[in-house]
Amino acid sequence: MKTLVCTTPGHFEYQDTLQPEILSGHSLIRIRRIGICGTDLHAFEGTQPFFNYPRILGHELAGEVVNTDRNDFSVGEAVTFIPYFNCQKCVACRNGKPNCCTTLKVSGVHIDGGMVEYLSVPSYSLVHGDGLSFDELALVEPLAIGAHGVRRARVRESENVLVVGAGPIGLGTMEFARIAGGNVIALDINDARLAFCREKIGVQHTVNALTEPVLERLAEITNGEMPTVIIDATGSLRAINTAFTYLAHGGSYVLVGLQKGDITFSHPEFHKREATLMSSRNATREDFEHVIKNMKNGQVDPKTYITHRVTFGEVKDTFESWLDPAKGVIKAMVSLD
Repeated sequence: MKTLVCTTPGHFEYQDTLQPEILSGHSLIRIRRIGICGTDLHAFEGTQPFFNYPRILGHELAGEVVNTDRNDFSVGEAVTFIPYFNCQKCVACRNGKPNCCTTLKVSGVHIDGGMVEYLSVPSYSLVHGDGLSFDELALVEPLAIGAHGVRRARVRESENVLVVGAGPIGLGTMEFARIAGGNVIALDINDARLAFCREKIGVQHTVNALTEPVLERLAEITNGEMPTVIIDATGSLRAINTAFTYLAHGGSYVLVGLQKGDITFSHPEFHKREATLMSSRNATREDFEHVIKNMKNGQVDPKTYITHRVTFGEVKDTFESWLDPAKGVIKAMVSLD
């Protein structure tokens, strides 16, 4: 089968590899769609934290079942899967948090992923397609990350929610904060991304951190109270540290984005707010099911996100162009038909 390997930063290579063997406890999927995410882009440019090469990228995936040992799935069924493979035994797994398993292996990050024609995955990770298209199913995973962050924040009706970063993960976070009833504010440095927030996903308030006085704008939007929830989806150390100053008294700050450095903030300012700081890692089956439900009921239109399309054979020559902000990529989708 044809496989695309990121051999070193900035380099892809198509290779012919053997189709995976049929293993006990695993299911074989024929990959039909691959969504390109920030992790893939950062891995290609050599800026993804905690990453090794060579690596087969890809974890936003949809396909059809070729072989499975589960009797509740059928051959030929359209599926996605939860690409965070866990031990099912550690303290996190036992407490319902397999998304942060102590030995977690994320497909396309810690282990080889889905830029292949056929992929073997643990059978427990399969998710029913429930009538969704391959395009829609390939977008469930990135949207679930945003949904998980919103669930961690326990967003309430009419609560002011600031989402920092209007990339695909940030956009999904905004969608599910809106669904939870939040008054969503988007903060970014890219006017085109902020326009997308307003025009495509109905975000009422947007702020450009480069051209507008952020504190003043947030005070204006929130009637001086400031956001009671802030969710970072940038992974930028500067953005993460700065956003502490935007938080309302009694508020919560959730970090979805990841970077390597040390977070620094004023303890007195944080303490007097009795603020809550938490991380949000990956997503759970509950989040996947929440995303699928909201796709099916029309609350989320995943096709809004797809701005670029290529075939699998075109990825090597096209991929680098998606790093250029001028290309306006929100979500590139790869087809294997």
